[in-house]
Order: sequence, then structure tokens, then C-alpha cells
Amino acid sequence: MKLLEERILRDGKIGEGNVLKVDGFVNHQIDTDFICMLGQEFYRLYRDSGVTKILTIEASGIGIACLTAQYFHVPVVFAKKTKTNNIYADVYTSRVESYTHGTSYDVVVSKEFLLPGDRVLIIDDFLAKGSALLGLIRLIEDAGASVVGAGIVIEKAYQNGGKLVRDMGIRVESLARIAAMDGQGIRFVTEPAGG
Repeated sequence: MKLLEERILRDGKIGEGNVLKVDGFVNHQIDTDFICMLGQEFYRLYRDSGVTKILTIEASGIGIACLTAQYFHVPVVFAKKTKTNNIYADVYTSRVESYTHGTSYDVVVSKEFLLPGDRVLIIDDFLAKGSALLGLIRLIEDAGASVVGAGIVIEKAYQNGGKLVRDMGIRVESLARIAAMDGQGIRFVTEPAGG
């Protein structure tokens, strides 16, 4: 999506550890008008897929998922990184590794919100090594629901997460696919991802 690529080049920053910072418009301060345009694009891509729920992971994916869900008119469920008092024992749990934070943690979703027969679209801000996406896929499968696909804002295509998930036969649509990030700047993949 050219609009997103242009915004990344204009406002994105490469941080320490080769981390792309888009916190000025995607995942800390959210440019809601801009994210709504991304949500419309996810809707265009998946509108004929029979989506009944959108699933994301806290915290960065929630805003994007909510602004996307308004076009599908379906609920958003988000996997929590910590089990709180308002989530009871009846949960699906999956282990996830965070590339950005360098830690592992369990994510949980209450069983009352992911049901057999649900057709679930996963929405997230980044795809790098694929751990978060694989964790969400496991939650959906444990619920007996179907994974419609994944809508990713930014994929680091030079890492293996996208290929790994696509090789599982799951549709992944990334709005911007980064081929490389280094001292020469950010370069995008120009050919389709396939799968």
C-alpha cells in the first residue's frame, strides 16, 4: 500500500536493534484517520471471507483492530498478556515470544469469546519472526474456530515469520513489506508475497 510506505518513509524511524518505530502514527500515538484507511484496505482484502470476529494481541494491535472492525461490523477480541481478575479460569492460553521486548509470555483469551464456528481475522501492527501470529493461530485452533487470515500493517519480509505462516496455508496480507532496513534507509518489497 503506497500510502503506508510513504508514511513510513516520512515518519518512521529505525531505532536501536533495527527496530522500526512508527509510534507517532500506528502504535503509541494513533492517527485514527490514517488507521481507518488501513482498516478499509483490510476490509477490501477480506470482505468476502465471512469474518465473524477480529482477534489481536494487546496492546499495539487493539486500536488497529477496532478501527478495522467498524467496516466488518464484528466484535474485536484481544488476547491479554496477563491473566487478570476479570478473566476466569476458562481460557485458551498460548506462549508468545516478543521480538521487540526480548521476552516470552503467555497470552489468554476467555473461552466465551472464541467459539467453534467463528471465522477469525487476525489483525496486528507488525509481523517479524511470527511468534505472536502463531500464538494467535493456536488460540483460534484450540477454540475450534477457523483462521480466515491475517491482516498485518507492516511485515519485516527479511525475517521468516511471513513465510512460515504462509507455508502453513494461511493467507497473510501485509500492507507494507520491508525488504531491508539499515544505514541506507528503509526499502520495500515490490513483488507480491504469494500464498
